Amino acid sequence: MSTVQYAGSNHLRQRLVCSTLSNKTIRINDIRTNSSTKGLQAHEASLLRLMDKLTKGSEIQINQDGTSLLYKPGVILGGSDIVHECDLSRGIGYYLEVVLCLAPFAKKPVDITLRGITNHQSDVSVDTFRNCTLHIFKLFGFETDPTIQIVKRGAHPQGGGEIRFTCPIVKKLKPVQILDEGMVKRVRGIAYATRVAPAIANRMVEGSRAMLNNFIPDVWVYTDHYQGKTSGKSPGYALYLQAETDTDCRLSVEYVPVPQDPSSLNVPEDIGKHVAELLLEEIKKGGCIDSSNQYLVFLMMALSPEDVSKVRIGKLSEYAISYLRHIRDFFGVVFKITPEQETNTIVLSCKGSGYHNLSRRSN
Repeated sequence: MSTVQYAGSNHLRQRLVCSTLSNKTIRINDIRTNSSTKGLQAHEASLLRLMDKLTKGSEIQINQDGTSLLYKPGVILGGSDIVHECDLSRGIGYYLEVVLCLAPFAKKPVDITLRGITNHQSDVSVDTFRNCTLHIFKLFGFETDPTIQIVKRGAHPQGGGEIRFTCPIVKKLKPVQILDEGMVKRVRGIAYATRVAPAIANRMVEGSRAMLNNFIPDVWVYTDHYQGKTSGKSPGYALYLQAETDTDCRLSVEYVPVPQDPSSLNVPEDIGKHVAELLLEEIKKGGCIDSSNQYLVFLMMALSPEDVSKVRIGKLSEYAISYLRHIRDFFGVVFKITPEQETNTIVLSCKGSGYHNLSRRSN
């Protein structure tokens, strides 16, 4: 088994996902060797424990000070009744991203419960995953839709949130041509509040509608107020918005305020206005896939059959660029990037690697 070498702590999730899917061992050295917090951090150790639960036969070796990691991937086992307590320094989205990428190629359908912070300022929220990211799987030929159920909300810093993710397994994906971005026909969203006054969610809605109704009449933002046992351990609130086009594309944005941070927006009306501005900016970029979900489309395209897949996006995110490099390193798939001056968008195309889920039981 060939070993892929890296240095530094960047993009651990990407490397673990690509290593597991390609069945290539990775060695990562010099993990924060010059930092005051040397080696792997608590959330990264928690992620490795999650990988151990999802796979069978994986080998994880960490040196004494945590600055070197060797990961030999095993079989993606999947299964039901998997429970993982996420470290509270990152959101559930940090861990869910990895599960989302691996689950379709497991031996058994995945049914996993993740506990922690549902909406974290550093990570994609569970609302984005549920309303926008899962929609992408339909494009690649999934017969049964994956689902995300938000059982409890959990805000920073103490968490207390819980989600349940279920995902069917697939034998192979289908190639895609995601090129027609269409016109925005409606805007939907969720304003959530937990352990605070319900009026805060309503005020965020008013702030966003005041701006968006200048451009489109069909704007509906749901308020989601949690109380009691489902409200987690800390007070918090956040706003998620998505634009839907007449060609079934979805563009999403969100904002989670940070308590006690003077640079963070905390007035609900200001948050509503800010998220509306973020959505308009995302729409202005163009493309069929939003910035937070580009990586998943690229990974699925690389794993598709040996046929050409294409996707139109507005602007490549830094995270997606890094994923393209890792896809090249592990799968040998290189993307052709074609800028289009007329639409000010970019078309990325590649020939899939012909990936098959060999772990899947034959019928």
